Amino acid sequence: MSAEPRSLLATAALALCGLLGLTLAGPATALPQIQTWETPNGARVLFVEAQDLPMVDIRLVFDAGSARDGERPGVAAMTAAMLSQGAGDWDADAIAERMEGVGASLAASALRDMAAVSTRSLTREPALETALETLARVLAEPSFAGPDLERLRQNTLTALRQQEQDPGTVAQKAFYRAVYGDHPYAEDPAGTPNGVSALTREDLMAFHRKYYGARNAVVALVGALTRGQAETIANRLTAGLPGEAAGGERAPTLPEVQPLADARTERRDFTSSQTHVLVGQPAMRRGDPDYFPLYVGNHVLGGSGLVSLLMEEVREKRGLSYSAYSYFLPMRMEGPFLMGLQTKNDQADEAREVLLQTLGNFMAAGPSEAQLAAAKKNITGGFPLRIASNAKVVEYLAMIGFYDLPLDYLDRFTDRVEAVTAEQVRDAFARRIHPQRLAVVSVGPQPGAVAKQGD
Repeated sequence: MSAEPRSLLATAALALCGLLGLTLAGPATALPQIQTWETPNGARVLFVEAQDLPMVDIRLVFDAGSARDGERPGVAAMTAAMLSQGAGDWDADAIAERMEGVGASLAASALRDMAAVSTRSLTREPALETALETLARVLAEPSFAGPDLERLRQNTLTALRQQEQDPGTVAQKAFYRAVYGDHPYAEDPAGTPNGVSALTREDLMAFHRKYYGARNAVVALVGALTRGQAETIANRLTAGLPGEAAGGERAPTLPEVQPLADARTERRDFTSSQTHVLVGQPAMRRGDPDYFPLYVGNHVLGGSGLVSLLMEEVREKRGLSYSAYSYFLPMRMEGPFLMGLQTKNDQADEAREVLLQTLGNFMAAGPSEAQLAAAKKNITGGFPLRIASNAKVVEYLAMIGFYDLPLDYLDRFTDRVEAVTAEQVRDAFARRIHPQRLAVVSVGPQPGAVAKQGD
């Protein structure tokens, strides 16, 4: 990398730190003003103008996550990963050199709901032009070259084999299968060894043509741009996307997530020093009207670290685990509510019962007024840090656009947190969480193996 781009980016980063210090030291944090429109070929655009630094963050998200894998496990993740491995007549080294040469970054990944492609660049030339030209070609003309595919395939298979040796990852994958059954959310985004081994270049090309169209995309931009510049960039980045001239079609609606009909218990025998326990069920979607009562209530239950009820009951009172936690992960369809811990093998049954008992007690009594007040203070006090950088804001914009959340989501966030009552928390948990229909997954030595180890 040349010295000039590196120096410019470093200067911008130092300036950002200084600006953040001034912003957070003031009485209030200015919330970003979101502008939105559609490109001529149907991509939704969300833009926040931020003129303080000569930088821009761009994030494109597509309805192209692993929930679209179908009969080809791993195709969404492999397609996203291959975007930066070659485009047009550029190979992976050429793409990396182009971006590094102007101090820009490029990343791509896939989750269950979405695939995301992001870049960060200075708005000065030639940095911006180089970054935009590279990103546009990566999006529109990925080569999916055979040698690169084989290299990435072997790397992925190695990673999957390593995951099979990690009890935490084994537990996570088993949990999603137990909770989601035959729904597309059941499988891990990375795919399976058999699925990844079977993928062909044609599979990736077909997936790209089907799901990387403009109508299936959201473009988020934050930085030192005018509205006109943002429109030009969004049009440029989406103009060459695959599909018909009109922008292709949106991905079809995912299948409904079926609630668990009864309790499910799964024990996986695994030679390890500790047992991993995960408990949960499908819970809520993005934009759910119960989101804030459930979010604030969970902060009391297990989402606030050392001061949560789960930590108090599991760690402080009984010493069963170093940490215990819970969270909601809303997605396009009902994402999971999950409680988890890891503990000594001979304490696994007791720890699991404490998890379940703590949930039951919380649902019966709800948060106390003191607990609720502390949770609200913690959440709202930390909110400025969530929007303290362009990189964080652009992720929020992409989420708002992808899940069709209201544009005032960030403006109203703290007010909606403050408005939650203890009765709303109890009501939401009573309607949405069903203790008699939880999936319980334990990964560790079976009881007989534990006893044998102690002989």
